[in-house]
Amino acid sequence: MSGEAEKIFHRSLDLLHFWITDCRQVDFTPKSSLLDTFESFLNTEVIPVDSRGEVLLAALHTPAYTTWSHRSESLLSLQEEDDSVCVHSSTEDLGRKWTFSRVVEPSAAMSKDKAFSVATALPMPCSGSLADDLSTREWIPFSQNECSAQHVAQQLTVLQQEMFQGCHPVHFLNSRIQGVRDKVSAPNKNVSQHGPPAEGGGPPVCEEPPSDSFLQQLLSYADSVANWIAAEIVICDSAKTQLALLTRFLWIGKHCYEWRNFATAMQVLGGLESVTVRQLPAWKHLSSKVCEILEELRAVQVFLKSDDLCLMGGGHTRRSPTLPSAHILAMHVQQQEIGAFTLTTGAYKWTKLRSIAKVVSQVHAFQEAVYPYSPDLDLQAYLRSRMARLSTSDLHLLAADNDANDFRQSSERQAQRIQNTLRRVKATFQ
Repeated sequence: MSGEAEKIFHRSLDLLHFWITDCRQVDFTPKSSLLDTFESFLNTEVIPVDSRGEVLLAALHTPAYTTWSHRSESLLSLQEEDDSVCVHSSTEDLGRKWTFSRVVEPSAAMSKDKAFSVATALPMPCSGSLADDLSTREWIPFSQNECSAQHVAQQLTVLQQEMFQGCHPVHFLNSRIQGVRDKVSAPNKNVSQHGPPAEGGGPPVCEEPPSDSFLQQLLSYADSVANWIAAEIVICDSAKTQLALLTRFLWIGKHCYEWRNFATAMQVLGGLESVTVRQLPAWKHLSSKVCEILEELRAVQVFLKSDDLCLMGGGHTRRSPTLPSAHILAMHVQQQEIGAFTLTTGAYKWTKLRSIAKVVSQVHAFQEAVYPYSPDLDLQAYLRSRMARLSTSDLHLLAADNDANDFRQSSERQAQRIQNTLRRVKATFQ
């Protein structure tokens, strides 16, 4: 083997090793024929030439690290019971350049034995009186829950982190064929979302049915949280309660983005920006300070959409726990995927491939640092039960059934104004 060929051979072994160790849960399913094909290739082509083939074969048969699959299973269990939302923060000049420099430190009151771990964040099975208590509490509106905005934000962050830790960079590739579109956070799973490939040819990634897509699960979760937030607001029994809950959710969103939990922050914004919620008269009574928080959340959204690597700047921010918005990240990757992946000669556009890899590799970078918050299983169970009850509700019907929203009186006044205007216009032509 010549010197150049030997370099290519060893580089290929490096890529194979990376494929086995990093993408095993994605590509090497237990009953996949790929596993047998790859094992045969190592035995016949690699091991006779290089001893590293035996290392690769051993890695192939070594039990996979179970954290990823365990997280994936816990994600499904969380979604079956349904999950959570957002919390609180500060006010600063919106004209400044967005820099998120806060360090998330464990609180002084948090004991070392209560430090965050994925295992402790998992829901405990309900039984006996606990299940009865939960079934009773799930009817209590979130507006009557006495937990502080900061504490709720922490638990929503823990739940969102549990979701995000189960994903892999590969899940964000080829999202267009999964039905992910701009301004669409959760496509209808009952309708086929397959569309034509991106202009100039699609990415060299196997198409994955939307129903099996981990990205679709993340987006559906985000959509459920946003709908739950909106539903909790429109079912408030008075305008005063609505005002208090609007303020509470805005502070929740602010807490989350300051902690670099942009996923939950954008879910809060999505719930507050829904058409039904925006029509509520309670918005007119918000203080200017609280209204500034809404503008900050909108500015954060613009910031996140502005650059696909905006969250990777600076060594300090790279070490801080971060939860990106799955939809915004998917759209950034999708933008990079537009166009052909090969030249007219058939050679791959390696610059394009490297750019895509650089964007999706943020997923692993963000998964390295975790938040130190201790899970409150009782509050998490309550939040999941409320979301299970309200995340798929029709907001317009909920609002119409609630006299506190004053929708009927408002629509009647609007109809009267239109009629008066038409009469005046008609009178001018007589």
